[in-house]
Order: sequence, then structure tokens, then C-alpha cells
Amino acid sequence: MRLPLIAPGSPPDSFPDPARALGEPNGLLAAGGDLLPERLVAAYRAGIFPWFDDGDPILWWSPDPRALITPDSLDVSASLARTMRRGRYRLSCDLAFEAVVEGCAGPRPGSKGTWIVPAMRAAYALLHREGLAHSVECWDDEGLAGGIYGVAVGGVFCGESMFSRRTDASKVALVALLRMLVRRGGRALDCQLMNPHLVSLGATAVPRAEFLGLLHAERDRPLDGDWSIEPADLRP
Repeated sequence: MRLPLIAPGSPPDSFPDPARALGEPNGLLAAGGDLLPERLVAAYRAGIFPWFDDGDPILWWSPDPRALITPDSLDVSASLARTMRRGRYRLSCDLAFEAVVEGCAGPRPGSKGTWIVPAMRAAYALLHREGLAHSVECWDDEGLAGGIYGVAVGGVFCGESMFSRRTDASKVALVALLRMLVRRGGRALDCQLMNPHLVSLGATAVPRAEFLGLLHAERDRPLDGDWSIEPADLRP
């Protein structure tokens, strides 16, 4: 199957139907285009996200199934609950977006590089300045301990990446983000692809069609309040 190509300068929503995505590699849908805010917004509203290595063309994905965490599926382990109960970390929202992205782009055990290339960092920084991308930061006495960032699409938050420099820091940030989202009227945290870390937090594999149905129902939902962490979001 020939991969559809998106021409730079084409209409922002020039994406194929996600149902046409490849089964192997799972979810690969199209190549090309650009990372301008209008195209990124159109992609996320359609259940599509960019993911590519440095030196490669921009690749667009919509995997099947999709990793999703909802209030009902969230699993706070006993050890994570202890960390939250002890108040080891302080949480903030949108205080250090670019530092969180930089932390997510840093080296990881068993990984030779990062897909969060400079062009991606610049694109999401611009989305953040336009109020469309957000971060939750986790702090301790040594500084930024971990965090998570992604793109808000109405009642669904599309998580892009998270990182930890200390034990459980990214998990605490994710729990606080989901609870903040739900408190404000949102429904779910999109985690894109399953991995053991997400499974440990309660991520479930949802068929792409089901995920897209949820996204289409929620993508225009206005959230209540502002992007800020409250004490209730940090309950064990």
C-alpha cells in the first residue's frame, strides 16, 4: 500500500480517514505536511498525531487500538498512593512547559535517541503559547522531578509524553492531570500507544473506532475553570 503524502501548504485537515491507517506498522496513516498549529489542531481533532525520528519525513499516526485512561480505569497502586499521601512532590500546571518537553526529550534507558526532535519541541511550544498545549509539573526540593505534556481537545486530553527524574514523579503528574481534567468536565486521557508503564496506571486498549466516537463527541466540549492543580487532584 502506498503511503498518502500531504503537501506542505495544503489545507490543514488534508488527512486520510484514520480507518485507512496501516496495520503494520500499527497506525501509520500519512507522511509529509508541516507542524503548523492549524495542522496539528486538525490532526488531534481527527485522532491523529505526528511521530517521527530526526531526519525522517513527518509521519502521521492513528493506531488501533488506542491506549486510554478514564476515571473508572485509573489504577493508583498502594506505593503510588503512599507517595501522594506523604506529599513528597509539589504540582503546578503550565509553569514550565518547555522544561517538561525538554525533560521528555532527554535520554532514556535502552533508547539511543528521541522522537521529540527540535522541530517538534518548537511546534508544541507554539501550541502552548496559543493556549492549546499544556503541562503538569512535579517538583521537589531539587527542582523539576518529572512531568507530562500534551494537547487539549475539548473533554479529551491527548498526552504526548512524560518523564521522571525521581520515583513516581511522572505518575503523580498523570494522576493529577486526569483528576483536574475530570473535575473540569473532561472525560479521558488519550495515551496513544500501550506500554507497561501505562498499563500499571490503568490504561486500557480501546478500539480506534470507539476512541474516535468519544473524541468526536468531546472535542468541542468547553471545560470549566482554568488549568490549575487543586488539593483534591492530589488525593491518594
